[in-house]
Amino acid sequence: MSIVQIPMFFWLIPLCALAGIITALMLYKWSARHDEGTSRMKEIAASVRVGAMAYLGQQYRVMSLFFLVIAALFLFAALVSNISLWTPLIFLSGGLFSALAGYFGMKTATMASARTAAAAQKSLNSGLTLAFRSGGVMGLVVVGLGLMMISIWYVVLSGSMQIKDSADLGFLTATILSFGMGASLQALFARVGGGIFTKAADVGGDLVGKIEAGIPEDDPRNPAVIADNVGDNVGDVAGMGADLFESYVGSILAAGTLGVIAYAGLDMQWKATLVPLLIAGLGIVLSIIGIFLVRSRPDAGQKELMGALDRGIYFSTIGTSVGVFLLLYLIGLENWLQISLAVVVGMLVGIIIGKGTEHATSDEYKPTQSLAASAASDPATLVINGIGNGMISTVLPVITVAVGIILSFGIVADWQFNAEGVVSGLYGISIAAVGMLSTLGITLASDAYGPIADNAGGNAEMAGLDKEVRKRTDALDSLGNTTAAIGKGFAIGSAALTALALLASYLQSVRQVLLNDGTTSISLSGGETVDTAQATFDQLLTYFGASFMSPLTLVGFFIGTVVSFFFCGLTMKAVGRAAMLMVNEVRRQFREIPGIMEGTGTPDYANCVTIATKGAQKEMVFPAIIAMLTPIATGWLLGVGAVLGLLIGALCACFTLAIFMANTGGSWDNAKKYIETGEYGGKGSNAHKAAVIGDTIGDPFKDTSGPSLNILIKLMSMVAIATAAIPALYHLL
Repeated sequence: MSIVQIPMFFWLIPLCALAGIITALMLYKWSARHDEGTSRMKEIAASVRVGAMAYLGQQYRVMSLFFLVIAALFLFAALVSNISLWTPLIFLSGGLFSALAGYFGMKTATMASARTAAAAQKSLNSGLTLAFRSGGVMGLVVVGLGLMMISIWYVVLSGSMQIKDSADLGFLTATILSFGMGASLQALFARVGGGIFTKAADVGGDLVGKIEAGIPEDDPRNPAVIADNVGDNVGDVAGMGADLFESYVGSILAAGTLGVIAYAGLDMQWKATLVPLLIAGLGIVLSIIGIFLVRSRPDAGQKELMGALDRGIYFSTIGTSVGVFLLLYLIGLENWLQISLAVVVGMLVGIIIGKGTEHATSDEYKPTQSLAASAASDPATLVINGIGNGMISTVLPVITVAVGIILSFGIVADWQFNAEGVVSGLYGISIAAVGMLSTLGITLASDAYGPIADNAGGNAEMAGLDKEVRKRTDALDSLGNTTAAIGKGFAIGSAALTALALLASYLQSVRQVLLNDGTTSISLSGGETVDTAQATFDQLLTYFGASFMSPLTLVGFFIGTVVSFFFCGLTMKAVGRAAMLMVNEVRRQFREIPGIMEGTGTPDYANCVTIATKGAQKEMVFPAIIAMLTPIATGWLLGVGAVLGLLIGALCACFTLAIFMANTGGSWDNAKKYIETGEYGGKGSNAHKAAVIGDTIGDPFKDTSGPSLNILIKLMSMVAIATAAIPALYHLL
């Protein structure tokens, strides 16, 4: 098929992506023109910038070896089977552009932190606007690069392949899925490695600095303070950017794959495949407008600040919801009305999850305020109540996603919950996931804004700025904790919907393996023989014995569940080991370097950065190996049914665990900040010391293990799809 045979509306998609990239560049230049403050502020910012870039360079070197090995395996598979020779290159490009999105976002964040502190000297609104628009660079780079690269691969592959029917188009979409696999693997490294770095520095600095030495957060006398600020950037900016990049492209690619089998006729299949890209492009345009609507009064309180962010997000969401109806009608998609409604369902699910997360983590609401009150009693009651609140907070997101699944499936499948409606219903679910992430440009801006505000507060403290400035940056930082938690909620919720779509893609890949192996018909348990190409998903499941009563499928459920807990345990212990090294180093410097506490001695900041870097690089590889090998080993040993069980078990466990950990950690953090405003004795009180302990426990919850789980779901699904031939043809049982 030649390039001209792609539907003409396709060219709107790269134009929208280009608009996002150009706007990100404009926002970057706008931020760079602002004053960076005093010479001391510039010096602090430069130290953080150098440390962050050094860490990122080291992480990319380790990852490159991993990627090259997997790409070589893909190349070998392409030479001995019918896998496309483009697959290794597409896989590598997914990892590369995920890394680039994180890099550009972090470069902006490290540039903007001191400038935000300087802007906060003028007013709270000045600091908010600068931090948010700088965060907008990250948001627009992620969606712009992601959508642009997917568009480019569609053009390249459709131009190089002879697409004569739906099978050829299905092969094209399956090939592009390797882009999502590369993005997922890079995201796992970035989230786990960055999370270990940032929380090792944060936990080590807080335990020794705040509790043992009794000095404030971000005090320049604390040797871990620069490493802590570096960690905010490598974990909460570069790691988060890679995380949401893979969520974004994963949802688009999964929906495109299902579009081929949900419709009949090549023309309509092309439209269904490209609709997710078109929705994403519309979301970019509306996100750009929404970013410029975020502003507040100079003396605004936290509720008004949150309202300012909500105004931009709601505008983008409502605008995209309305625009998608017109867009799908104009391109002539069958059942355009139902598909448009599925997009709206996805957006509503995202908003409800976001609001539920805000209620669970913001100090404006009872759950976090009650945590602060329990801190006045004892650290143990704070921890117990925090875990309880986190567990309860999972109810609303789970119910919301469940209702969203039923609605999006039912609307598109005409409420036929049977074999005939499965494929179209699953396409509806995948479109809902795309809808939830369509305005990621602005929702990620509100997420990336948080670390910038946090670093601005650290810069203000270390540079000795006026207390009023620190008060303003604290207000921005507290809001940033909430927006970061909301961003994690979006990523986790979309992961649940996308993973369901990837399950269908996995079954489709298994079918393709059978056809490539010459299996033109399959025999069902009742003796009936059906054509492999025309078999329904239910018939494929029957052929492989993948029922809920099959012992192999049940074993898969258990494996998927336990691997989620095992993965969390590995990452939590990794933070604990790295934090222990940091604690010992900070204690050593307090003990051996004369004059640190008096302010006459200079701490060795660089050594703390080195310790955190080495700890993160050492610890991030094993969890990634587990994520890659588990679906391969399960498929080889137990077959297709067990892999399906594995993916379903991991989806349920990871989704609930991720929500619990993200909300619990966010609430502990904001309870600490609530006390620091003067409640329950304020800074230095027993309640504050208890809250610091809760915060340090919550750090790996919300910034390492929790957010890594949504990546784990999709990475294992992508690996299962890429290696579908193993369980379909070569399993032992």
